[in-house]
Amino acid sequence: MPQPRSPHHVVVDGSNIATEGRSAPSLKQLNEAVLAFMDEHPTSKITVVVDASFGHRIDKKEVADFDDAVNNNELVTPPAGAIGRGDAFVLAIADKVKASIISNDSYQEFHGEHTWLFDEGRLMGGKPVPHVGWVFVPRSPVRGATSKKATRGVQAQKRTREDARPAKKASREASSPMPTPKTPPPGAPVAPRTPEKVVPEKRDSGSVNEVLPFLAFVEKQPVGSKVKGVVDSYSAHGAYVKVGDIKGYVPLRLLGNPAPRSARDAIQIGDTLALVVAGYTPARRSVELGVPEAVKIAAKETKAKALVKAEKKPPAPAKKAAPVAKKAAVPKKAAAAVKKAAAAVKKVATPSKKSAAKKAAAPAKAVSKAAKK
Repeated sequence: MPQPRSPHHVVVDGSNIATEGRSAPSLKQLNEAVLAFMDEHPTSKITVVVDASFGHRIDKKEVADFDDAVNNNELVTPPAGAIGRGDAFVLAIADKVKASIISNDSYQEFHGEHTWLFDEGRLMGGKPVPHVGWVFVPRSPVRGATSKKATRGVQAQKRTREDARPAKKASREASSPMPTPKTPPPGAPVAPRTPEKVVPEKRDSGSVNEVLPFLAFVEKQPVGSKVKGVVDSYSAHGAYVKVGDIKGYVPLRLLGNPAPRSARDAIQIGDTLALVVAGYTPARRSVELGVPEAVKIAAKETKAKALVKAEKKPPAPAKKAAPVAKKAAVPKKAAAAVKKAAAAVKKVATPSKKSAAKKAAAPAKAVSKAAKK
């Protein structure tokens, strides 16, 4: 039995898929779903759209990865103040490029405007199944009260515009016989196109290397060293390359200038690339690599941001000098009392002249009395 043809372009309603089965969105769950779909449909182009508030509702540990994904155009957010929020933006993109949508939402408020949602293959749903993984199936939007109201509103607007148009007279060309067609009508069967041979993406458990090879590589190849790596596999945000016994990671922002939308657009499995060591993450034993030009530009941008941040930082307040201790002022009454007490002590300690003369004459009198006897 022939397998269904993979959709050429797919728009992922990231906010919907990241919240499937959860109360709050998860960037990790969204990444797993996108990777699973890429495994099943390796030739499809994928655009992931999230609401403007997505970065404020995910776990704080995922905010840095979310900002990097937005800066590298791996995630797309609607413009500020967009009417209809993320749903209208997802439908506008899919309508423009005739893409399919992966979402478990039915978009009932847009049924009157986007009737193509009910066409076969334009809407797919996805759910994570325990012990199986993500499963994607075609689905049809659910019609409800909101859908009927939106459809009636669009039909009424069309009738109003048609009634307001002035009647036009038929031209001579309209009354002439129909010309003989020279090309086949739209929808006629066309010979199937032979799909390009694409190497399926390899799933990697992470960029962690063995301890000894990692330490040996860090010792021989400091940041800025030039190395050659062979493209080993793709990832949602870049590609992995083999450099000897080490597996390095090349993010999209360091894969070219400007950065490509996906690694498949810039490199192929088995290509040998001239790269530069951009940095290390010792906690994960990972090596970040990049194209020399992109690494150089990224280093300049990082340095410029650091300078701007340093300029914006307010100067440290100057320390106040310690006040000099002043000599405590002594009240006048207290000074007089101290002076009077000192005089009294001196008077007691120093005997008067008369008392001293009496004490000196006492022995002399005692001697004269003894002589008389």
